[in-house]
Parts: sequence; structure tokens; C-alpha cells
Amino acid sequence: MAGQTSERSARASTKTTENSGGEVVLLSGGNPQIAKADGDAPVQAYISAMPGWKSDVGRRLDDLILRTVPNVRKAVRWNSPWYGVEGEGWFLSYHVFTRYVKVTFLNGAALRPVPPGSGKDRDARWADIYEGELDEEQMATWVRQAAALPGWRGFDKL
Repeated sequence: MAGQTSERSARASTKTTENSGGEVVLLSGGNPQIAKADGDAPVQAYISAMPGWKSDVGRRLDDLILRTVPNVRKAVRWNSPWYGVEGEGWFLSYHVFTRYVKVTFLNGAALRPVPPGSGKDRDARWADIYEGELDEEQMATWVRQAAALPGWRGFDKL
């Protein structure tokens, strides 16, 4: 019951930054500006605002994550959707760039095969998805593995 109440409040409090025409503001690279919030509603607002073919990638990723991790928790932080497991932390986030969607696995260095992108964080790895290039089978493998690992607990107690 408490989970339902918090989901309902999250949906009711979902906010986006809109221009005077009522459209969501797109930041640098076309990333939607969606206010920080928990639950499915802000994630769906983000996906709906993703420009062009990227919105389809967002829907496909969200569906794939839900199929692979049925009790997944969702939030929007830093203008990006985040996915996590209660008690384990956040395992995945994605973000829109001009020519691709970047899917980041917070403990991606532990995945097999290791996703190709890497940077300063020794644990995080990512995959850049270009138009027509979402490999759902590989992504499902990574999502399954990532959700089973202890996640990142940087912005709340998930």
C-alpha cells in the first residue's frame, strides 16, 4: 500500500521544464530537461521527449529493462532516467547525445563481455546506441548481470 501511495505521489508531482509553447526543453545534444522525480511517470516523460528515433530507443530500453528486472525502480536524476533494485542500488542510466543514446552501467567493469565505453570511473562502462543499432539480446544480458550486482547508492537509499 505504501508503495502505491508513493508511486501515485510521484506521478502527481512529475514536472518538466517547458518552453512557452508547452514543449519540453531539450538541452545540449537534444537531451530532455526533466525535473528530478521518482517513479515511472518522469521516466515516461523523458522518453516521450527524446527527439526522433531516440524516443523509440528509450521505449525499447525501458521495455527491455522491465522484462528483465520486473521489480525495477525508476527515477529521473540529472536529466536522465535511472533504474535500480530496492536494497541493492542503481545499476543503469541513459542519456541523449546528438548522434546516440549513451547507456551507462554503474558496475559495468564487472559485466561480461565488458561494455566498450570507459572513462575516469574505474567501475562504470557504457554502450553508445546509434540509430538502428540497439542489440537487444546483448543489452538484456548486460541488464540481467548489472541488476544482480550491488548498485550505486549515491543519491538515495534505494
